[in-house]
Amino acid sequence: MSRDTKITLPESEIPTHFYNIAPDLTTPLAPPIHPATREPLGPEALAPIFPMSLIEQEMSQAPTVEIPGEVREIYRLYRPTPVYRARAFERLLDTPAHIYYKSEHVSPVGSHKLNTALVQAWANRQEGVKRLATETGAGQWGSALSCACQLMGLECMVYMVRVSYDQKPYRRVMMKTYGADVVASPSTLTAAGRAVLGTHPDSPGSLGIAISEAVEDAAGRDDTKYALGSVLNHVLLHQTIIGQEAKTQMEIAGEYPDIVIGSHGGGSNFAGLTFPFLRDKLKGARKALRAVAVEPSSCPTLTGGRREYDFGDTAGMTPLLMMHTLGHAFVPPAVHAGGLRYHGSAPLVSHLLDAGVIEAEAYGQREVFESAVKFARSEGTIPAPESAHAVHSAIRHALAAREAGERKVILFNLSGHGLFDLSAYDAFLGGSIA
Repeated sequence: MSRDTKITLPESEIPTHFYNIAPDLTTPLAPPIHPATREPLGPEALAPIFPMSLIEQEMSQAPTVEIPGEVREIYRLYRPTPVYRARAFERLLDTPAHIYYKSEHVSPVGSHKLNTALVQAWANRQEGVKRLATETGAGQWGSALSCACQLMGLECMVYMVRVSYDQKPYRRVMMKTYGADVVASPSTLTAAGRAVLGTHPDSPGSLGIAISEAVEDAAGRDDTKYALGSVLNHVLLHQTIIGQEAKTQMEIAGEYPDIVIGSHGGGSNFAGLTFPFLRDKLKGARKALRAVAVEPSSCPTLTGGRREYDFGDTAGMTPLLMMHTLGHAFVPPAVHAGGLRYHGSAPLVSHLLDAGVIEAEAYGQREVFESAVKFARSEGTIPAPESAHAVHSAIRHALAAREAGERKVILFNLSGHGLFDLSAYDAFLGGSIA
């Protein structure tokens, strides 16, 4: 067993391919369907908003997809990201568990989102697209796409959920620094936004509303396509670079995780870390492996939603996806974990949950911040409110290991830093978060 606290890999170990979990599923994934015809969706239906290369990835049954050379070269700015053994955290918790975390917050934009943003910007540029439109909740995805568009020479338009636009001003400054246009959603720029404002002029917004605005924007311009930061198969595919690196790093550590944990909003963070490990479970090699998706109890999509066909956006402009959902009209409370305020979930994650391959947990905002502060005071890194959900779950499982007297190995994804979320920590420390 390695005694290293930080487990690193050389640039030569950056994966050359993404891992596609779809061919390894024991039952096939339910296809997206056209909302009008109720028939399975063909590639041509997605062409107005996505480039064909990403549509092909969305529907691919190939076990791996090659990472473009130019993208892999840019990955060298921050990949491979380190895995840390959280020894001080273990001592604080007085647990026999070994706790590790994959540190995606070291990317230039402070989160894992850049992994897919670079691929999406590259693919769009290859097909002659000049401009991308997108939504963002807490701003992590908007920051990532803004950066990627600048590196690839594209314009970027971001519809940022109103409550986060107000709560996290420095995220929008970050996007503008990268050259993006940023507006609060719901906005007056789209019919979808104006419809919401007409009924609820003080709407805090939601990811579903912002998606409607971005899709409408993209569909209405010949030079623009839409980019999504989570949920869809191709987005989760790009994030599997996280778990592939982590598997190699855990081999260096001389351990294999009993429990792998990721926060869950749309599913990309959770899937990125867990899917390469779940391949072992699906192949029968690690049947006891537990993969835990953690969400806010204020938006309990996996733990409280129904698995059914639903729109990915509020206005009903997207295809219907088979997923756990709270209903596309659901507007979550204005919690600080803006990236987890989504009514639906990734179809792949929903499929695995329904099959009993993975688990889901939901926790309240205050207990999550309590755990985030414990982590910051022992390990030094202030986690984003979204990542703090994974931290809290790791604590729960580490304490359960202590009670059982078992030395479990726990790995979680620290998918983003909280340096632009200090207003949330200020609210917590001031006692105003219930």
